Amino acid sequence: MAESEEIEEGKRRRRRVSAAEAEAGAEAEARDPATALGPDVVERVLGASDARSVARSAAVSRAWHGIATSDRLWAPKCEELWKGKAHIPRLSMLRGASRLTVYSMSIMDGQRARVAKDDLCDHVWEYRFKKTAPEYWRNLDPSWKGTGPPMRRYFHLNGSHTADPDDKVWGGHECTFSIVTSYVGDGQIREHYVRINRWPPMRVSRKEDWSWEMSNNLYVYNSVPDAEKGITGPLFPVW
Repeated sequence: MAESEEIEEGKRRRRRVSAAEAEAGAEAEARDPATALGPDVVERVLGASDARSVARSAAVSRAWHGIATSDRLWAPKCEELWKGKAHIPRLSMLRGASRLTVYSMSIMDGQRARVAKDDLCDHVWEYRFKKTAPEYWRNLDPSWKGTGPPMRRYFHLNGSHTADPDDKVWGGHECTFSIVTSYVGDGQIREHYVRINRWPPMRVSRKEDWSWEMSNNLYVYNSVPDAEKGITGPLFPVW
């Protein structure tokens, strides 16, 4: 076969392959529910699906991606996620972020066990003594005796820590707080705690409703749910 004939045959083969690929693509698009049923129907289906399934469906095709990542779809899922949560993260109002991004960042923030100064200062904290605390102190705790609600504590941006004026335990003494975090290799947290003056360090934990608990062998702090405040905590991710 002459060289010119080989070139022409190569061109014909490429055209046949391109035509076959185009036909296969058209058939796949015709089978795509997003095309067959229309975006409104698919959006209603995804709206009734769980968030993980919706996020995965974004990889199905270009049409699915446009539907599965829309703010109209994710806005109600964000509201559903935040329902019943003690604290809604401030980063959920990050300007310019899509609702899918906000949803993902809210999930990650809700799993965060490292408390930040903004968290401490944004919340009112209930304060209770533990059974291991001296009896004298427990007798001063109205919630321990069942004669009143738990005492309350307040953290302030200047590093101070206060109580209500009628608090019998407080005693009016000067009080400060510190947050201590130490790391090991690869940025892994080795130790993380909050300390009031020279009292024993308090371990930090997070509950399912995104509220905080800090405790040592003497007392425990629990953040009071404050959904009415709207948003709390640091503006940017803290891991």
